[in-house]
Amino acid sequence: MARVSEDTTRKSTTPIVALDFPTAERAMELVDQLGDACDFYKVGSELFAAVGPRMVTLLRERGCEVFLDLKLHDIPNTVASAIRVLAGLDVRITTVHAAGGRAMLEAAVKAAGRNCGVFAVTVLTSLDATAIAEITGVKQLPAETVMRLAALASSCGTRGVVCSGEEASMIRARFGATLELIVPGIRLRGDDAADQSRVVTPEAAAATGADYIVVGRSVTAAADPVAAMQLVREGLTATSR
Repeated sequence: MARVSEDTTRKSTTPIVALDFPTAERAMELVDQLGDACDFYKVGSELFAAVGPRMVTLLRERGCEVFLDLKLHDIPNTVASAIRVLAGLDVRITTVHAAGGRAMLEAAVKAAGRNCGVFAVTVLTSLDATAIAEITGVKQLPAETVMRLAALASSCGTRGVVCSGEEASMIRARFGATLELIVPGIRLRGDDAADQSRVVTPEAAAATGADYIVVGRSVTAAADPVAAMQLVREGLTATSR
């Protein structure tokens, strides 16, 4: 049975900037440019494949927190072994796919220990109902799939889930504070959604109960990343949770 909590304590939403670059040099150039405007960064598959664990070390040496977003999905033993290595890199958050199933999720949580939070990815923000039907063979709204996978993740003890802003409020209403929420697919007003299907603004994500938001091109591809980051923070500040 999924966990339910009566704890309704509200806290501020933490922005995480996605370092979706092919080299450490480009990534650290942005980190230097943002300076005190950001202290939490996401390292995804592209950057980790190009640089490896050294990227985490570079960020930790700057005092930055790291969200290592590799979305692991394999047999339980393989995922557990990988999670132990990642936890040893001193990352704060890492991800696995909820679709990997109960045994895999439980193995990941056990392997992570106390300092590395395991978040289960529900449905990628790039997927819509048509894509989900092609994958699963079942016609189902993204929200239905997200809620089913969130319940599985909760029952397996994950620290939280990754979902779009469209589903965050439903998860918060059902699970209370027992699941932390990471919301990607963040766009500033007027920005192009690009390859994302389900996007929200920073303030909308915060209003739904997101603990973390992941901001990519709205900051990293902006003419003035510092100014864009300021807009993100202003949107979060304007939304009290």
